[in-house]
This record gives sequence, C-alpha cells and structure tokens, in this order.
Amino acid sequence: MGWRSWTAVALLLTVSATACVIYRPDRAIRIATGVVAHNVCAKTFVSGLDPQTVFSETIERPGLRRLRTALRFYVDHTAMSVDASAAWMFGSRAVYHEGLGCVLRHGTKEPYILKSDIDALKVPKSPPLLGQIAGPDVVAPSNPALKAALEHAFEERAEPPFRRTKAVVVVHDGKVIAERYASGIGVNTPLLGFSMTKSVINALIGVLTQQGLVTPSMPAPIPEWRGDLRREIEVEHLLRMTTGLALDETNSFSEMVYLQDDMAGFAVNAALVAPPGTRWAYSSPTTQLLARIIRDAAGGPEQSLAFAWRELFNPLGMRDVTLEFDATGTLQGSTNMLASARDWARFGLLFVNDGVVGGKRLLHEDWVDFSAAATLDTDYGAGFWTNRSEHAHAKERVRSGIPRDAFFAAGDLGQRIMIMPSQRLVVVRLGDSVDPTGDIGGLARLVKEVIAVVGP
Repeated sequence: MGWRSWTAVALLLTVSATACVIYRPDRAIRIATGVVAHNVCAKTFVSGLDPQTVFSETIERPGLRRLRTALRFYVDHTAMSVDASAAWMFGSRAVYHEGLGCVLRHGTKEPYILKSDIDALKVPKSPPLLGQIAGPDVVAPSNPALKAALEHAFEERAEPPFRRTKAVVVVHDGKVIAERYASGIGVNTPLLGFSMTKSVINALIGVLTQQGLVTPSMPAPIPEWRGDLRREIEVEHLLRMTTGLALDETNSFSEMVYLQDDMAGFAVNAALVAPPGTRWAYSSPTTQLLARIIRDAAGGPEQSLAFAWRELFNPLGMRDVTLEFDATGTLQGSTNMLASARDWARFGLLFVNDGVVGGKRLLHEDWVDFSAAATLDTDYGAGFWTNRSEHAHAKERVRSGIPRDAFFAAGDLGQRIMIMPSQRLVVVRLGDSVDPTGDIGGLARLVKEVIAVVGP
C-alpha cells in the first residue's frame, strides 16, 4: 500500500473518530435503550401489561426500528427493574418505586425518591367536586351508530403502520356514554399519556395562578437567568414555547429525559437564540422548567406531589394516576404521567367546564381561553394544540369534522384528549400508533361520528 493510500486511511479514521466525538453514536444507542427500559418498566409495573408485548410494540417506534435486532431487555420482578441493552452494550436500567412509577438509573448515583405516603394523598379530605362519570363496569354504547363509531376506532390495518388503539372513552354532558378497551386493559388501567402530561402542567400552573402564586406575565422565577437576557423570559413564554431558547426537540428532549438526572437543570442552561415571544419551537425541556417552578412554588418534591393530588386530582375524582419524577425529585412535566382513560377524561372535563368543578373555580378565570388561544402563527396554544387558529393543520381538522372551538392534549403514539366545549363533549383516545400523524384521521372520524349521534 502506497503512502497516498495510507494517508487516505489515516484521514478516514481521523474523520470517523471526530464524527464519533461530535455526534456520539453511543448517546443515541443509550437513548434507545433508555426508551425501552422505561417503557417496559412503566407499562409492566404500573399498567400491568405483558412486557414482551410492550417491548415488541416499543421497538416499532421511529428511531428504534433500525436497532430492533440488537435491542434486548430483562425484567427482574423481584427487584422490580428492567434492564435494556443493544447487543449487550450501552445498557439502561429503569427501577419501579411504588406509587411513583419508574426512574432511569444513571451510573451508581442513587436517585432522589420521594418520601410520600401515596395512599394517604389519594384519600381526599372531602368528596370530589366532580361527581361520578360512570359506574364500575365498562359503558357499552346503547346507540348502534355510537357502537359503530367505536368499532371504527378499533379497526386495525392489515399492514403497518398499525393503529393499536388501546382505549376510547366518550363523555357527553359529564357522563360516559360509550367506552371500549383493548384486551388486558380496563377502566382502572393507568396508561402512559406521554406529552399529554404537558397539559397537566398547564393546569397546575393555572391553579397556582388562581391562588395568586404565579402569573403568566411574571418573569420566570429561575435564579440562573437573573444575570443575563434570559431574565426577560416570562411564564407565558414557557407555556407557549416561545422562550427563544436553544432547546431543539429532536435532540434536547431525548438527552434530557433519557440521559440526565436533573432534567430541568439540563434545560436551564440553554442559551438564548431569539428574543422571547418572537419564535415558536416545540420544546419538551421548556415544559420541564415549568415543572421546576411548580416544585419550588409548592415547597419541594413531596409538597409538589401533595399539591397535585390536593388541588387537581382529588377534586376531579382522578384515582388511577401515577406522576413520575426525575432523579432529583422534580416531576417529569414534559412526559410520562400515567392515568386511566376515564381519569384522562375527567381531566378534560375541567377544561370543558371552563376551569370550574362542582361550583368551585380551580383554574384562573379566562385560563381555558388563554390555553386554547393560538400562539403566533401556529396551531399550538399554551400546553394544548388548538383548532382556534388559522394554521393549515387546524383548518384541516375542522374540515375533517372536529369543531372549530376544539383544543386537545396530545402525546406520542396517538394519545389524545379532545376537548369540545360547544358540544359539552370530551373524547379520549389512547394507543400505540406508529403512524406519523398519531392516527389523527382516525380520531377525526371518531369525533365526527360521535357528534352525529349526540347532536350539534
């Protein structure tokens, strides 16, 4: 081999090594194993689902498919943990803690585990403000057209991408009028909401605003920003994802959730790249900063969990809820809350009822309209996606049969709480759809068919 060939080989090796340092493929693989470890852990120990089925569905997600032949997992039912690896390397471990879901372990450092009596928190000091929305049994639709609508929602494609609908609940005038569940799932099964958790963070900020502890127009109470231009970032900018921070969802979200112990600590260090309020960018780390604000306003990790149960879940009668926390004791505000389909529907009713439940105002006046109002030229509001927008996506949803005043919580793989105040209607759809749209077409058909039954 001549000197030119040796030089070319050396240059290739140098470029490859440099690329590995810059792009860190090991990080991408650790993120993949982190996704597997957490999903299998949460859905096995919280939802009670079959771990092999969960694993098979998880590795069909975009970004994991190319690694599916190398990915492995092991469930330790005694330690209540899940280990995942790629070809027995780049391992990730998720550990279940009773009442608190699963937390990813990074290295040998022990995570902060809340010292809360979860069962005691779930015992309200007074009856729920929101009454029963259904009895203990599954509510089968009595109307043939409504039954057909649910059947359509559960129809499966012959070929990928599969829809994998897990649960549908339809609530009209405060009562469940129809619901259906996939095999192994029932009315009390907690299911991952993924980014629907962001809407719960919105509600908790709304409660704090009603109590006079936070306002959308106040500078975000983040000490690290006081000495630079980030001090101009307001709470509303965090809610609307218009902070101007360099928090790219594609990379920042995955690194924050699957590689960091202190998720908000990761997000708080982002640089400002645009004036606050001028640029919209979907950003899970932005919502994680709101979670830290909630923690600090409540007085700490245990207090923030108690606050959520006392001020939101118990008044709404939500029973089958699991809030997960990061390794430093801050609730995971961007994703990973689990709740039953009925509990997600109860949450939707809070917004159908303009933030008032049982005659008591939980959310600040005008909070619902504030949340549903479009941000800049997007179809995103504040913690919710919205049809109250001139954006092409909003107009397409309206054309498909979803009302103009509708807005919705949305999570990965097609999790949706469709809130339609003009119809007095909430439709919840949960599943594991790898369709890039999250099966929004299927949801639109369901909503249209339901409205045809209950009336305009």
